[in-house]
Amino acid sequence: MPARDAIAAVTEDFTEHRPAGGPETGDGPIGWAGYGESRARAAARTGEEESVLHGTARVAGRSCVLVAFEFGFLGGSLGRRAGDRLEAAYALATERRLPLVSLVATGGSRMQEGMIALTQLQRVAGASARLRAAGLPQIAVVRDPATGGGWATLGAGADVVLALPGAQTGFAGSRVRPAGADPFAYTAEGQWAAGQVDAVVAPAELRRTLGRWLTALTVTGPARPAPVPGALSATGLPETGWDAVEQARAAARPRAAAYLDAYFDDRLALRGDRCGGVDPGMLCGVGLRAGRPVAYAAQCGTATRPAGYRTAARVIRLADRLGLPVLTLIDTPGAANDAEAERTGAGAAIAEVFAAVAGARVPVTSLVIGEGGSGGALALAAPGNTHVTADSYFSVIAPESAAAILKRGPEEVRATAGQLRLRPQDLVDLGVARSVVGPVSDG
Repeated sequence: MPARDAIAAVTEDFTEHRPAGGPETGDGPIGWAGYGESRARAAARTGEEESVLHGTARVAGRSCVLVAFEFGFLGGSLGRRAGDRLEAAYALATERRLPLVSLVATGGSRMQEGMIALTQLQRVAGASARLRAAGLPQIAVVRDPATGGGWATLGAGADVVLALPGAQTGFAGSRVRPAGADPFAYTAEGQWAAGQVDAVVAPAELRRTLGRWLTALTVTGPARPAPVPGALSATGLPETGWDAVEQARAAARPRAAAYLDAYFDDRLALRGDRCGGVDPGMLCGVGLRAGRPVAYAAQCGTATRPAGYRTAARVIRLADRLGLPVLTLIDTPGAANDAEAERTGAGAAIAEVFAAVAGARVPVTSLVIGEGGSGGALALAAPGNTHVTADSYFSVIAPESAAAILKRGPEEVRATAGQLRLRPQDLVDLGVARSVVGPVSDG
């Protein structure tokens, strides 16, 4: 699809901006023989002067700065003039305080411009960093293909990465991959499975999805704390510590997905830790509640894996940069402690979340909705703004593990649970939690 058709497919209107200076002349910065003729043929074929267009646009009623690659112009490659346009687009977004949306379709750096082309990636990275520092979001739409430096800067470097089905996606282009490489790894679906893409979106849904994201990432005014969700069950307070454990472990107890569905009018998922890992037991993203965006990280009752913690840290840092309040839902027996979790950096991943919560300048609200198992749960808890449901507990360690460490028999686990003072009402008395929240119907 030509760039202008791609723009028309997702926008209501588009006003193109052209940087000062005409198109490249001659055979380019390194004198590549015949480069000028190739460029002239590309211009005649596409009607464009360069591989990149940019300007202001409205997508589903939301204003943004839009960048679109023309793959028909020398494979959408990045040369010096393309770099001028990209840098201008980022500057325009910064100046007008608008999100940047990139429709990426590129083979990478322009070979005929040598190292001059490659250094455009540094220009793009610098412009992107300045936009981040200004607290403005970047959304990438991966078209077909998105490889090389274009993927490694505008694509994978965006805050939210969407991809069209079947799009060739990856740093290595089709002609430079190792022989016998798994082709699935270089597709939008493969990158989604590895947590490098947040969603694969059908073309017919792209405009609406972009509009939802632009709404979710647009912040007006200072961040106010996210309201505490109401409990989804009417369970009474437990009498004993072991009662609290059994209530929190009950199979029928409401889980994170139910809480998020009840809390938000609309929510969009952010997937993966951008290190190749995905934890299905950690739901992350941005939701809208009464028109206000709130970032969320929610444990689903399983042992949280390093990828889950890294994804949560990614979302909390994004929220902090954009000025979004954060809601965390805590429900885990603890951090995963198998050998694979240790090899993939469990300790460092948990430390990332502790640091993200501690360093957040936006308000963080936490609710324990089930098991609160040790540091693996505490990492997501907001100091001074953590609440608990009646069917939850929070403990320094699971009662079974505590009894084992103390060399007590299985028959003493129940008594040990009582000694740990892990009941919801105990947590309020100890000052660990601010309140025991009631059911939604109770407000």
